[in-house]
Amino acid sequence: MFEPLSVSAPAKLNLFLHITGRRPDGYHELQTLFQLLDYGDELHFAARADEQVTLNPTLPGVAHDDNLITRAAHMLWPYRTVPCGVHISLTKRLPLGGGLGGGSSDAASTLVALNHLWRCGRSRAQLQALGLQLGADVPVFVGGQTAWAEGIGEHLTPVNLAQRWYLVLCPPCQVATARVFSHKDLTRDTSNITVAAFLGQGGRNDCQPLVRSLYPDVDEALNWLEQFAPQAQMSGTGACIFAAFESAQKAHEVLAEAPEHLLGFVAQGINQSPVYTLLPDQ
Repeated sequence: MFEPLSVSAPAKLNLFLHITGRRPDGYHELQTLFQLLDYGDELHFAARADEQVTLNPTLPGVAHDDNLITRAAHMLWPYRTVPCGVHISLTKRLPLGGGLGGGSSDAASTLVALNHLWRCGRSRAQLQALGLQLGADVPVFVGGQTAWAEGIGEHLTPVNLAQRWYLVLCPPCQVATARVFSHKDLTRDTSNITVAAFLGQGGRNDCQPLVRSLYPDVDEALNWLEQFAPQAQMSGTGACIFAAFESAQKAHEVLAEAPEHLLGFVAQGINQSPVYTLLPDQ
């Protein structure tokens, strides 16, 4: 058995997203910079005397065994040295289909927390390899650091960024990632850039023009935010959009002006996730 534990599952922003090619297996090669935020979901882990994995609440339209949290727990099940089950309670703050990595972050925090609680002995690299089976964004959350990513998102290089404030707005729609990446009009031939080039000149989100055309709510939200921050852009495949500000006050002032149907939050960028403290050294 183990003592109860609560763990954060932070959101991420894609500060840019370049699609540089498409592999024969259908996955896309990309470059992006994952910025972690000090805002996200929270998971609570409590031991069960029986050998079951239970989770609440359930998510609309997601079966228990299909939930990434449950799948992550079952991945670690064979490595347990503490013979007990687990009950996981989820405090859900990040929207589904928002491009903020909520499901991936939940899965990653589950892997890290249960590796610690069940004393599974998996290394950081082994946890990231398990996470990659759940989704391309899971490894960065397992690593627990803001990072430059290449490949399909699994080749990660930690980057320390100035801790700016971000206003994140969530249009009232869910974007289907598969629909975006399979669309014939998606740009797939952007040239590779370096970290230094991005930090000097910035980048774009190759998915944004397509999503704006397919999802009017995203287009409307970007049009509104661009009045206050011309550099506003979409995170991942959307639907959430964001802009950076030098102060929390300015970000909150803009949020206060947002239309009622545009929910959102203000968060600070962080270079290290709270889950990092639970990771094995190796």
